[in-house]
Amino acid sequence: MNNSSTGGNPTAEKIAPYVLLGMTGVTGLVDAVSFLSLGSVFTANMTGNIVMLAFATAHVSGLSIARSLTSLLSFLVGAIFGGRIMARAGADSQIRFAAQAFLAEDVFLLAASLCAIGYRRDLLEHSFQPLALIALTALAMGIRNAAVRKLAIPDLTTTVLTLTITGIGADSSIATGSNPRLARRVEAVVAMFLGAALGAVIIRLSISAALWLGTVISASLSAALFRALRAPEKL
Repeated sequence: MNNSSTGGNPTAEKIAPYVLLGMTGVTGLVDAVSFLSLGSVFTANMTGNIVMLAFATAHVSGLSIARSLTSLLSFLVGAIFGGRIMARAGADSQIRFAAQAFLAEDVFLLAASLCAIGYRRDLLEHSFQPLALIALTALAMGIRNAAVRKLAIPDLTTTVLTLTITGIGADSSIATGSNPRLARRVEAVVAMFLGAALGAVIIRLSISAALWLGTVISASLSAALFRALRAPEKL
């Protein structure tokens, strides 16, 4: 990264990759909640969600067109919202506007955490609550994805690992490559794995607790980024 392409603040630029790694972990946690407790639907990974929508359209048991469409459309609305935030960013202010987008993500995750209070898996087919949770988490993930896309920090999309894993193999020394950003790529995979595993464990106790944890982590990361943006630049 350089000042002209991301944000103009060296401290923020230094911390941004670590923030996105943390958010990758939050992605795993959110998708654990959505897939395992909201009816086999992804609210962060739209590739998986499109596949689930196709399966639901083909009448695969246990899947729902309504839930998958709610996730897809909510994610799209979130991406539009995030895109409008990032459209105001200049070449030297992208991280600052991304931080604002991440704050909006936190708000929707907080709303999802509150909405999840009292939620039980057996309410899936007989309540509006799961659709609301799908919509809120997908909105949050759509906003974040729009901001991360604008930042364009290599190998840190925070939600999709296909190209990251491809890069690990295709750019490896075995494939006569030079292993660029190998540590970052592996860290992204591990972060999502740990987030998903943690989410799968916590939802056994409480769906709301899992979302609260995701909210706290995301808010802490946003706060760290805002603090870095306020740090004085060293001459």
